[in-house]
Amino acid sequence: MKKALLSFFIILIAFSIYAQNPIKRVYDENTNPNEQIDKALETALSENKFVVCQVGGNWCPWCLIFADFITNDSTISKVIEENFVYIHVNYNSRQSGDAEKVQQTSTMLKRLGNPGRFGYPVFVVLDEKGKVIHIQDSSFLEEGKGYNKEKVLRFFRSWTPQAVKN
Repeated sequence: MKKALLSFFIILIAFSIYAQNPIKRVYDENTNPNEQIDKALETALSENKFVVCQVGGNWCPWCLIFADFITNDSTISKVIEENFVYIHVNYNSRQSGDAEKVQQTSTMLKRLGNPGRFGYPVFVVLDEKGKVIHIQDSSFLEEGKGYNKEKVLRFFRSWTPQAVKN
């Protein structure tokens, strides 16, 4: 009984902390992911950049933590801004019950080289023509309960247009 009561209070405290400091939801669950990628590619082509698709969802704590991490680090966000069109591509699981969204997701995953095999979030780097040039397993970027700045920077710097084309 004491363990159950203690567990209840720990959960209650965790929820109250989360409610006070919620991480911003970054995935638009109503957007067609293939149209989102097409639009990003148009921008990338006109700006001589690559596209990074962060595939995941608002249901994924690690996805939201990563989005928050790169947004709040000025060095990382600068590298991204200068070299990439960065998009959050929503993964809509089969359990959602929406057949159209499930089909869109299936098409998107095939288009991106079936990156879900690495878990979520997963990062897919596309060249300006839409060719998959790299799929990054996010577990290699993690450290403790967050992400390692140097590993994240190394990932992004290794896949800039300049690094790939030179």
